Amino acid sequence: MKSFKLIVHQSSFSTSDLIINLKDYPGLKEKDIVEIYHPDNDYPRLLLQVAKVDAAGRGRDTISVEQSIATTFQLRTFADVYVNIVNVADVALDSVELTFKDQYMGRSEMWRLKNNLVSTCVYLNKKIEYCGGAIRCQVYEMWSQGDRVACGVITEDTKIVFRSSTSMVYLFIQMSSEMWDFDIHGDLYFEKAVNGFLAELFAKWKKNGSNHEVTIVLFSRTFYKAKSLEEFPQHMKECLQKDYRGRFYEDFYRVAVQNERYEDWSNVLLQLRRLFTDYQKIVLQYHERPNMEIPTAINSTAAQGNFLEVLNMSLNVFEKHYLDRCFDRTGQLSVVITPGVGVFEVDRELTNVTKQRIIDNGVGSDLVCVGEQPLHAVPLLKFHNKDNNLNSIDDYSMPHWINLSFYSTNKKVAYSNFIPRIKLPPRKSQEPLRKMYEDERKGKLLKEDEYMHNSIFDYDAYDAQVFQLPPAHSTCVQRVTRTKKTSVAGLEGMNRRSPPTSTMHHRKMSDPDIHHTVADILTNSGSSNKQGAYDTNSDATDSPLSSNRLSPRSSISSHKPVIRTGRALINPFDPSHVTVKLTSNRRRWTHIFPKGPTGVLIQQHHYQARPAGEPASRTEEHRENNIPKENGTSIINNNHSIYQVDGNVMGRKRMISASGTLAVLGVASTTPSTTNNASLALLWGATGEQEWTPALTTANRAIGVDWKSLTIPACLPITTDYFPDKRSLQNDYLVSDYNLLPDDVNADFAKNRAIYKEPLTTMEVFKELVSQRLAQGFQLIVGVNENEVIESHCPSTAAPPPSKVAPQIGKQSNAAPTKRYLLSIGRIFHKLTLVGSTITVTRYRPRHPYPPFNIHYRYRFHAPNHDTYEVSWVSFTTEKLETYNWNYMDHYICTRGDTDFALVEVNIMALKYWRFRTLLLPLNNPATKQIMEDETTHCDIYPTPTRHDLDQLTDGFLKMTEQYFNKVKRPNKQRQLSPTKSLNTSQSHKVAVKTVLERTQSQTGESDDTYDDGVLEPKLKANATLVEVVERMRSPTLGVGFLQQTVSLPSHTFVSIYAIHWLQANMEGVTYEKATSIMEKLLQERMICHASGDTSKRFVVGYYMYHILPQKKEKDSMPEYVKPLGDLQSFENEWMEVEVLGPRSPLVPAGSITGAIDISGSSPVTDDTGVPAFLCDNIDTSYMQLGSDSDMPLYKNTHLDIDVNNKSDRIEWGHARYQATFRPDQAYEMCIQWAVASGNIVAELIFGWARKAQSCRLQMVPIPADPLALPFTLKSDPLRGPIYVPLNEEPLLRSKTALFEGFPEVTWLERLFLFQEAIVGRFGFIKCTVESTSHEAGVGDHLYVHVTGNMFILIPTTVKSEQKALRTKPANRPLNSRYPVHPEAAPSPHEGYITRHVTGKNKDDYDNSRRMGFLWSWNHMISKKLKSSQTPATGDEGFQMRMLRDFKHFCANHEQRLSQFWDQCWELREKAHGIQSC
Repeated sequence: MKSFKLIVHQSSFSTSDLIINLKDYPGLKEKDIVEIYHPDNDYPRLLLQVAKVDAAGRGRDTISVEQSIATTFQLRTFADVYVNIVNVADVALDSVELTFKDQYMGRSEMWRLKNNLVSTCVYLNKKIEYCGGAIRCQVYEMWSQGDRVACGVITEDTKIVFRSSTSMVYLFIQMSSEMWDFDIHGDLYFEKAVNGFLAELFAKWKKNGSNHEVTIVLFSRTFYKAKSLEEFPQHMKECLQKDYRGRFYEDFYRVAVQNERYEDWSNVLLQLRRLFTDYQKIVLQYHERPNMEIPTAINSTAAQGNFLEVLNMSLNVFEKHYLDRCFDRTGQLSVVITPGVGVFEVDRELTNVTKQRIIDNGVGSDLVCVGEQPLHAVPLLKFHNKDNNLNSIDDYSMPHWINLSFYSTNKKVAYSNFIPRIKLPPRKSQEPLRKMYEDERKGKLLKEDEYMHNSIFDYDAYDAQVFQLPPAHSTCVQRVTRTKKTSVAGLEGMNRRSPPTSTMHHRKMSDPDIHHTVADILTNSGSSNKQGAYDTNSDATDSPLSSNRLSPRSSISSHKPVIRTGRALINPFDPSHVTVKLTSNRRRWTHIFPKGPTGVLIQQHHYQARPAGEPASRTEEHRENNIPKENGTSIINNNHSIYQVDGNVMGRKRMISASGTLAVLGVASTTPSTTNNASLALLWGATGEQEWTPALTTANRAIGVDWKSLTIPACLPITTDYFPDKRSLQNDYLVSDYNLLPDDVNADFAKNRAIYKEPLTTMEVFKELVSQRLAQGFQLIVGVNENEVIESHCPSTAAPPPSKVAPQIGKQSNAAPTKRYLLSIGRIFHKLTLVGSTITVTRYRPRHPYPPFNIHYRYRFHAPNHDTYEVSWVSFTTEKLETYNWNYMDHYICTRGDTDFALVEVNIMALKYWRFRTLLLPLNNPATKQIMEDETTHCDIYPTPTRHDLDQLTDGFLKMTEQYFNKVKRPNKQRQLSPTKSLNTSQSHKVAVKTVLERTQSQTGESDDTYDDGVLEPKLKANATLVEVVERMRSPTLGVGFLQQTVSLPSHTFVSIYAIHWLQANMEGVTYEKATSIMEKLLQERMICHASGDTSKRFVVGYYMYHILPQKKEKDSMPEYVKPLGDLQSFENEWMEVEVLGPRSPLVPAGSITGAIDISGSSPVTDDTGVPAFLCDNIDTSYMQLGSDSDMPLYKNTHLDIDVNNKSDRIEWGHARYQATFRPDQAYEMCIQWAVASGNIVAELIFGWARKAQSCRLQMVPIPADPLALPFTLKSDPLRGPIYVPLNEEPLLRSKTALFEGFPEVTWLERLFLFQEAIVGRFGFIKCTVESTSHEAGVGDHLYVHVTGNMFILIPTTVKSEQKALRTKPANRPLNSRYPVHPEAAPSPHEGYITRHVTGKNKDDYDNSRRMGFLWSWNHMISKKLKSSQTPATGDEGFQMRMLRDFKHFCANHEQRLSQFWDQCWELREKAHGIQSC
């Protein structure tokens, strides 16, 4: 210890936290940890790591600490401090919590950051940067030896918890009937939930600076009093569901807020109060129609509500997190706020699905009850009892995957501190009571044989028996499927004949034969397992069944209890007697909890008494309880122990007894006790290490609210600590493995690679395999005894065949593995081992996987801006994690994403990889500016883009492709001028060096001689030979302009579209068509060739690269000539090449039959005379078809360099999937895909592009994978849906019967479509060909996006089938047979959606008059980061709402706007016809 004088420095002076001179402290060396403190101060001592050692000129015996740290730790400047070297072990941290905000941090980044932090020193609020500042987080809290500390050292064993202040949060408010009840303070429970809980939550968010993306949904279930479906009118039937008791119900969801981020949430509270006032009325009276009888509707109680369904709704969104990857949030949280007390009646199968999905997806789920906490353990799920037997026993489950909070206001009642825990039943009228007394007087209260004789039953003994554990070593009989719950032990394949219902009495009889057989089976199997339900009939006289069916055996045993399965039921009032098997699911979240003083994980919002210390009663006997015998005869499945019993028991310090089960009541003798407390009551709650004691329910020992989890939710921890023991691995798991030799694999691939890329080293591949598994939801298993795992290749499993490449690991007894990682998700375990240069992947998957679930669910939801509760439907499915193709993924990583291992979603390979879809749109439109500035203006003022606009867009796109996507350079000596005129007329360049790129055709088609007189060289003659053309192209001053030669580009590479422009400018009388044919000829004559060296393709105009081939005689004179790659696939994997086409016209050009597309083609909406296309005579009937008119595939893929600024600590790459053709009048789509890249670095690349796009007059907007979110799509968001905007054609018909009467009827559909297209065009929408996600049968739906990128419109169309057959399919989309095509017209599913919305009729009644309209949907992917000063309207809520309102008004013909537009169009037509006729 030594005394120093303390001074402080700013971080600008030095980046290190501590500056100390080593000479001043003998024995101090770099990387040492020192503590610094004032001798007279009790404040926590500061720990810092010695990093920088030379600090000259600071004076002797002086240390300098960074100023903000000194302030935090109350260190006084110029005072004396003691400096002392500490032992790292004494200050090691158990756990550290890091918070981060407004960024996406993948699990792989978390792991790499953790490794980076090992053996560093952290202190409160320390800011941590990683990957060159791309990833930023801050230290929030630290725990060491059971206490919170202010600083400490991170070691290998420190658990790091990541908490995100910007998560995706779903708040579900359960609007069950209790919401309208009053609590003990006289507040409605709704007021308690909203004015109390939510107001407090939002205040905490604000204080903490949380910036969550929130969706708030009110939900409820309505029951109908009806016996059969016939009682319902037709319009109600489409969404009715029926529950296990035969009751009809409907579920309602009201989305109040959708994906919003607000600084101030007070307006939302206001909005929720407004919704509350008539919520119940709207939902209960939703179906009422005048003069129609409908069954009475009642709102359900909280316990019977749609609690699990709601969680699954959010999971359907959360599990697709990799599809619409947002770069400014991480983490997912569902919060259900209920007025209940934490008890729910649920379906067992749905519980299993929900549990598995919540755990596998690593989603935080919180349940906040505003009701009073009951006197039993909660949360409690009561399974639907599908057995009709009156005496069948209710089964409960206590889910460990729900984090429970009870919210209570801190109001005080002056006169009492009593808290009522139960609700009194409502008081009934006097009538039934009187009747009952009369009955009693007549002696008829109950028939003699209808109640149980008191003498028979000792109830206490019975209770003790039900909740008693099965004795040890008994063979448990379980049912494999647990769908029906019966009062007897059900065995698979046994017919349970239940008596006909007509003869049933109040207490139904069980069928005696079955008791007989089951009892026999159980007795024979040597079980002493007599416990459980009791037989019903003590007095079997008046049952018609019993007289002839009673076997002697069952009559004798009528008072003996019926034998139940070997599974103790949970007693919610005293759950401490339940033994639960430890599983990986149960330990998935445990590492986010800190260890308390007793060494037990604690949840900080449980205010709890000291654990109960009563001595253990039975210790040994249930060690073996839940392990079924795996012999061939019994049909036993290990399912139930993991799935069914959810009494949450977990070992203190993981005391696992030999069989993998926990010894709960007291420590089994084989396990050394690590706690001082020998008794273990039920370990309950999310940590699985706390006891549930009745003390938890008393007033001063209640469960509070886990504000931390609701304010800064934790991300799924990257570590866990459960691995099955040897015996379980042998019996319950299948083992398979494969070897990877990265060096050998890469040697092969490097040979075939046209462009050499540095391959990953074996170590890099190894780390990446771990990274990738973490990214897909696996966790690293820590703290497991290594030796047990090494030998887990047991002889009982068939040994894998020895690999040809690498020697089997088991045989190399001498070669110790250099590195090993264990990972798990669900019941799947992976062991990755690296020995020398061989990586072995060993996979363990369960022998008996859970059956796949697929639960269909129909519901009604009302999203913002919608008018009604619409019917929708969704499927809840569990993912089959064991079938994921890891072998393929590992090879993809190993080969750096070689084209042989493309990231694809084929059915066989549902690979998960991350995607970000973008559209390139025109940067700004004067109309948008006008709408933003002037409140009164209508929104249909977008002009038809002129020829000049389209040219500018094409130029911008070409520049973007060249400079940013392809990053090609041009040599400086000949700056390529842009091919538009506006730039060419600049007078400064009068020199001959200028490359003239003139278009010689204007819109009208006369030649246009406005090029400068500065061109000294004469133009090429119209009849110049090909050789002369090539010569001129090569000219250093007047040539076509070559790209700089790089790795994969040959010499003399030029871009096809620029060459066309160059020919038009440098050769006499060349039109666009002629220029193209000259280039075609050059290609055929082998004078030019595609830059990849491929000769099979046609000449494509666009950003396509070609090079001039050296002719035979020139071969010698060009020594520096670089040959092309000669490999088209590799070339396309490196370069982005796009065909550029002109706008598509809906009209058939008069004179031309060829249909050649002129890039400078006429604008698409009108013909030359200005008549709108839908009124022209020469309509092109194939215009509506989406078939590509080019032989290109719809999309192409290329490799993408992600880490352009070299920030990452690893090699990263991705892929771009881009549209193969660009049209200036359409949005251009590009999708960025990656599996091996850090989210923040991908984000930097994309935001960089978005900034650069603006200099090319384009804006880059992210779009969702599924823009319309219709329920037909597998991946659609269940709480999102399009807004239907009907088109009111009544006023346009006037005296006609059909809108386009007078035109040939075959063109009516096309004309209607063109009319709708003209309307969306006026509102600033442009076409985007997005791969139809909803149905690949190619039903012609047309999607449009607004120029600001804010919204989409879909025009649903019906395609006539004979045209459908003629249509050419794009090559890359196989026709899917899932959607049968009707012979006369194939309606799109979207149309069905519309028809249902508008008329509520069946989908089959096509009522043409009502089906016109649009589907409108918002682009929810636009985030704040993508807004810029140049695009003020993008993401502007006011602008979006105005557009929708105005569009609805226009379509509804408010102020005659639609009719006026219609009349103007007809006037134009008449005018044009008038001109022609005279």
